[in-house]
Amino acid sequence: MEENSVILVAELDDGHFALIKNSLQSTGIHNRIQRFTDGRQLLDLLFTKTKEPHQQNGQYLLLMDVRLPDVNGIEVLEKIKKQPQLKKIPVIMLTAADDSKTIERCHDLGCSMYIVKPDKNEGFTDAVRKIGLFLSVVEIPQVSTVV
Repeated sequence: MEENSVILVAELDDGHFALIKNSLQSTGIHNRIQRFTDGRQLLDLLFTKTKEPHQQNGQYLLLMDVRLPDVNGIEVLEKIKKQPQLKKIPVIMLTAADDSKTIERCHDLGCSMYIVKPDKNEGFTDAVRKIGLFLSVVEIPQVSTVV
């Protein structure tokens, strides 16, 4: 993954976000990480409805929980994958939701991977480290946000 790629993390839980950030950095991933605590914030950025500075064109990777307030992760995934400019964004669902219908729905909508958060922090940290190692060799496509 190129250094200018941005990792978007949609995660409500402060502790899980800290584990994600620290675990990725421990594997040598030093890309900019931008956090969102609800799905609406993320959609506002991607669909350029925010006044926050952001890249109109760039390389993004999204790590997202299914359980987000306002707009849940499945709804966000559906909106991203329906938009021609955004559908190339790799989306990794990183969530505690471990039911077959949710997993199938996310894959049908186009998520790249679905990872169930392990119950214990050590297992969660190890899972995110493995994601970081994977990301260190992945090429992320260029996308443009909706204008």
